[in-house]
Amino acid sequence: MKKLFIPLLFLLSLILTSCGDKIMGYSVVLWTIPEQQIKSGDIVPVYIKSNISHVYVIGTEGGEKIEVALWQLTDPVKKGKIKNVAAKYEENAATYASVKLDGLPCRAEPVNTAKQVYRLRKGEVIKILYKGKGQAPMAGKTALEGDWYRILTDDGTLGWCFSYNLNLYETDSTGQRIGGAEIAEEEEEDEHWQTIASNVWYPDYFRTMIDGGNIDLGLIHPLYKFTIDEENKKVSLNTTSIHEGWDFDGFTKTDDNEYSLNGISLKIIYRRANYIVLRYTDSSGKPQDLNFVTMTENISDIVNAEKERRSQSYLQIYTHGPIYSSSSYGKLEFKEDGSFRWTGFKLLVPSVIDAGTKSTGSAQVKYSLSKDLAASYDGVLTMKFDGMANEVNFLYKLDGNALRMEDTTGASFNGSQLKTRGVSPVIIYLKK
Repeated sequence: MKKLFIPLLFLLSLILTSCGDKIMGYSVVLWTIPEQQIKSGDIVPVYIKSNISHVYVIGTEGGEKIEVALWQLTDPVKKGKIKNVAAKYEENAATYASVKLDGLPCRAEPVNTAKQVYRLRKGEVIKILYKGKGQAPMAGKTALEGDWYRILTDDGTLGWCFSYNLNLYETDSTGQRIGGAEIAEEEEEDEHWQTIASNVWYPDYFRTMIDGGNIDLGLIHPLYKFTIDEENKKVSLNTTSIHEGWDFDGFTKTDDNEYSLNGISLKIIYRRANYIVLRYTDSSGKPQDLNFVTMTENISDIVNAEKERRSQSYLQIYTHGPIYSSSSYGKLEFKEDGSFRWTGFKLLVPSVIDAGTKSTGSAQVKYSLSKDLAASYDGVLTMKFDGMANEVNFLYKLDGNALRMEDTTGASFNGSQLKTRGVSPVIIYLKK
C-alpha cells in the first residue's frame, strides 16, 4: 500500500494543476472577504473545491486565485444559474447583526419550537442571509416584534433566528458599518434581571412558617423553589402542585419590573430584591400568581430541625412512661417506634374516639403550639387509631409522674400550629 500511496498523491497534484484554470462553477459570497475587497453578495468564479482542507479556490478581479472557507460561499452552479442564486441574497447582501442576548438560540426552522442548532453569544456578529416566514415567538399572549432570518455564524453554522434580540446593520466591502459609525453598544446588564437569575426563590409561606415557628413538613421542602440556570439555559419551578422544567430561550422585558420568558407561559414580576411574583399559566390555561422570596436559612436544616423536634417530643413521652393508666380512661402504652396500644377508653367514645375503633395505632407530635399555649402545655399529641379515618389530637403536659391530656375538639388550628384550646375539652389524667 505504501508503494501505491506516493504515486496517487502525485497523480492528484497533476489533476489539480491541470484543472487550475478551468472554472468548475460560480458562487455567491456569503461573508465579506475584506483583505481582497470582496463583499458579501458578490459573484466569484470557483476553480477547485478541497473537501480535505475545507476550502474553495476562487478568482479575484485582479486575476489572483485565493483560498476561501467552504462556508463563506454558496455551492457552485453553472454561469446561467448564478443570477437566480444571487437574487436570493441580494436584499440582505450587506446586512450583518450583533447579538443582544447571551444564549440566543438558532433553530433548524423558523419556528420557536424547532430544534436548536446553535446558541449565540452576547455581542457575537452574524451574517443575515435572507428573511423567512414563520410564527413569531410569544411574550405571554403577545407576539414579539421582528422577523425570522436565515443566519450564518463565523464558524459556518446555518440556522434561523428571530430578530427581536438582534441589532441589524449594513456594512461596506471592508466589513465596516457604512458611514463609519460604531456598532451600537449592547445594553447594560439589567440589575433586576441579575437579581432574579442569580438567586434561589422559595414560596413566600416558607418565610411565614419559619418566622412563626409553624413548620408544616407537607408544605416545606428544599426542592420547592424557582430557579433560572443561565449557564445551561434551564428554568425550573417546583411547588406542592407544580413540577415544571423548561429550556430557557432568554427573556423579554415588558416594562421596568416585568419579564416574560420567551416561549414559556411564565412572567416574572420584580417587587423587591428579595421578593418576586411568578404569573404562571397551567396547561388548562388557568393563570395564577405565585409569590416567592429569597431565604438566608438553609431549608434542609429547617426541615431536619423540625423532624428532630417531633422525634424528641415523642421520645420524651415514651421515656417518661412508657405506660400510663387511669381508672376512668384505661391503660395507654407507647412503643419506641411510634406505635401505641390504648385499652379501656370507652368513656371517650364517641365524643372523642369513634365507636368500633381498634385499640392500636400510631402517634407523633407533628403540630406546634402558639406562644400562649406553649406556656401551659408541652405540645400536641396526634394519635391515628387503626380503624378510624380521622386523627385525634390531644394537648399534653408531662406532670411529675403523670401525663395530662386534653382533647382538641373545637380547637383552632392554623396550618400545622394549634392556636387555641377547645371550647369544652375532656381532660385526661394518666399516671405512669
